[in-house]
Amino acid sequence: MSEQNQNNPNQINIELPEDVASGTYSNLSIITHSPSEFVVDFIQLMPGVPKGKVNSRVIMTPDNAKKLMKALIDNVQKYESTHGMIKDTGSMGTPLPMNFGGPNTEA
Repeated sequence: MSEQNQNNPNQINIELPEDVASGTYSNLSIITHSPSEFVVDFIQLMPGVPKGKVNSRVIMTPDNAKKLMKALIDNVQKYESTHGMIKDTGSMGTPLPMNFGGPNTEA
């Protein structure tokens, strides 16, 4: 352990593997939850292609989901103070047609 780490026991080291460092593009996310976890699916939808693909799924505790929400709020505010307001496309609340491969159901 390095001398700096020995002086600060609360410091953590995080490894970022090369294959993860390049990231994965997502232009849609779907969030679901249960009493014990939040599931965030990051999806890539391409214009003219009727089927999207979940590229990544992150499962976290409710506590970590709330910490993520606060961190996103903080970072969006910092971004907007530097680069201007992010245009809201108004798509929140607009249901997307979802087909997860199961049978169609009717209410």
